[in-house]
Amino acid sequence: MAADPGRGRGLNSTAPPATLSGVLRAALHALGMLWTLPNTVLGLFAGTIGIAFGAHAHISRRDLAIVFHHWPWGPGGALTLGNTILHTGDTLDAQCVTYAHRAGHGDEPSIMLADHERAHVYQYMALGPLFLPLYFLCGGISVRNRFERAADRYAQSRRDWWPWA
Repeated sequence: MAADPGRGRGLNSTAPPATLSGVLRAALHALGMLWTLPNTVLGLFAGTIGIAFGAHAHISRRDLAIVFHHWPWGPGGALTLGNTILHTGDTLDAQCVTYAHRAGHGDEPSIMLADHERAHVYQYMALGPLFLPLYFLCGGISVRNRFERAADRYAQSRRDWWPWA
């Protein structure tokens, strides 16, 4: 008996739901990207200006973002705007300290910058144009900001990126 190439697919399939969850995840990502498009446009504008001063861009599927490396402004590190990450260094795969560690609130292990910024991408995709006002209402760039603490938590555990977890 020859193998049925259609077996395991279709409405009456007994195949695992991983395919459906993959389709659902892709649809949610697309909706999130559309929802945060105004923020992404700001990031693309800033990143494009940075290109004139030595920045370069690439698409990071892992981070669901366009990453501009060697972005020439800022104190160092990265800034996420929607699905755009403006990074002053060479690679997001670099170790950095958490906000709590930097503020002297404890001795925490280093985290990966890419993971921290990816959490912000998820936050933007969930909150869209509400992200920036909420971010600044929660304290801006500081250890008090629940968005930053959630991004650090995600970078430590790869879960719980939601700021009201």
